[in-house]
Amino acid sequence: MNSRVFKILGPGILFASTAIGVSHLVQSTRAGADYGFTLLWAILLANLFKYPFFEFGSRYANTKGKSIIDGYAGLSKWMLYLYLLITLGTMFFVSAAVCAVTAGFFQNLFGLKAIFGENSTLYTNSILILFGAAILILGKYKTLDSIIKLIGITLLLSTLLAFTLTLWNGPAKEGKLFGHFSWQGSDALFLIALMGWMPTAVDLSAWNSLWTLERIAQTNYKPTLKETIKEFNFGYLVSAFLSICFLTLGTYIMFGSGETLSGSGAVFANQVVTMFTSSIGEWSYIIIAAASFSIMLGTFIAVLDGYGRALSRTATLVLKKEKDTPKAYNISMILTATGAFGLIYYYLIAAQNGQGFKTLVDVATTLSFLVAPFIAIANYRLVTNKEFPENSQPPKWLRLLSVLGILFLVIFSIFGASEIYKLYF
Repeated sequence: MNSRVFKILGPGILFASTAIGVSHLVQSTRAGADYGFTLLWAILLANLFKYPFFEFGSRYANTKGKSIIDGYAGLSKWMLYLYLLITLGTMFFVSAAVCAVTAGFFQNLFGLKAIFGENSTLYTNSILILFGAAILILGKYKTLDSIIKLIGITLLLSTLLAFTLTLWNGPAKEGKLFGHFSWQGSDALFLIALMGWMPTAVDLSAWNSLWTLERIAQTNYKPTLKETIKEFNFGYLVSAFLSICFLTLGTYIMFGSGETLSGSGAVFANQVVTMFTSSIGEWSYIIIAAASFSIMLGTFIAVLDGYGRALSRTATLVLKKEKDTPKAYNISMILTATGAFGLIYYYLIAAQNGQGFKTLVDVATTLSFLVAPFIAIANYRLVTNKEFPENSQPPKWLRLLSVLGILFLVIFSIFGASEIYKLYF
């Protein structure tokens, strides 16, 4: 692998890490454990129809030399304000959900429940938030980029090994691979939550553009548009394939076994790690536990960094300042972490005594899906209008996929909103 490839590699890997965290380890596994392969179609369609809008983030940054958030400001001030509103409305829930999952794997790996007792959830989430903030304040993108590359390959290899051995061993309950899905009530809400972060939230496409620009600044190398798209596609394809791997693991090992995934983060983490070791062997428990915690830690830090950058850039444009500052980034990132901790305290500690783990994840993923059409439409407009260089615009097949993707997101967002309304109103 030549030095030019190393200079390009980064943003796509960060994207894959962000996706693998909650949507794969939690939601894909839950889908398999509860429904078998019944919701495979939803995972495939979400990965397919969301693809253009993430790719457009990288395409825009490479072509224009600025983030897609700047593009929103160019469309209209109302689009910029809408993106700010979407960011403020989702950032605390998303960050809290990712931190809660990470804390579960943290407790499981080090046996912190026995050390901290009833305060384990409070202490582990506090430690993670402080650690994540410190890493980003001191090292920023360079540290994050290095962490992700190191731990991502570990989880990738262990997942592929577990996936292969699981297929070899066959399902836990022979002959039963599909479950009942009703399209109503809790089934419908889980479907929306599953697709909300599959592979991740559409509004996080802005992060692709920010990370692409940061990688260029870090390496002082400006890749061609083709190189940038190839690097992103690699991360996206890895993420999409792993979502199928986790669905298969959940189906083959847990579906029909009578075991359900816990609402407690620490217990859930143990179930996921045990699921891997049942295929690979008990000797691998500590390796899988460490790899799972590591990828979740990388995901959590990436989420703090992404929201820190996005909020800082948006605020800079709203206030019409000349450029972002390290102080604005730090304030934005700390605000995200503080708000996330407040939600964690409510959902996992004060209200439900640690059992609100699933609820927090589902709320975060559902919110992300409901706002997705607005971002999808804006991203499409930015890379297909007359101001965008014609030789950098997406090909016809990608434009067609974009239109179908927007219809997909609109239809399922309306469906999800109607189900939420029926359930709560």
